[in-house]
Amino acid sequence: MANKSKSVFERFSDWATKFTGSSYAFIGATLIVVIWAVSGPVFDYSETWQLVINTGTTIITFLMVFLIQKAQNKDSKAIQIKLNELIAANEKASNRIVDIEELTEKELDQLHCYYEKLSDLAEEDTDIHTSHSIDAAKRNQDYKYENFKKKHEEWLQKQKKESY
Repeated sequence: MANKSKSVFERFSDWATKFTGSSYAFIGATLIVVIWAVSGPVFDYSETWQLVINTGTTIITFLMVFLIQKAQNKDSKAIQIKLNELIAANEKASNRIVDIEELTEKELDQLHCYYEKLSDLAEEDTDIHTSHSIDAAKRNQDYKYENFKKKHEEWLQKQKKESY
């Protein structure tokens, strides 16, 4: 996709995110703190000298919170789109979980419980490829149980016949 359609803020935000996460930014920040500390005796460790670093770091921290959140939102959205594409492309994946990021926390907790149940059902399977959704896992588990019951009944009948 073309970068020409990006706004000035978005281009700046992308650049600032990459720069502030770089070694150069860390080295620059470290140098500023060292220069500030070394300049302490020159300014007699005055309140103004302390205020400079306190104010500077507070402003930078305040702005970085928003910059980090913007980058996080963009990354999260991109990851969600990629995951939705994988779910949509995989015939064995459950489409129920596409766009679940729009659910409430309570709804996500409920869904989490379903997947814990799926995990419990999967632990009972010897083949990890036998189910691909909660519904399929439940059907698979029910089928296995019914099949077991049927074979067990047959075995019991056989035992009865042999005991006569």
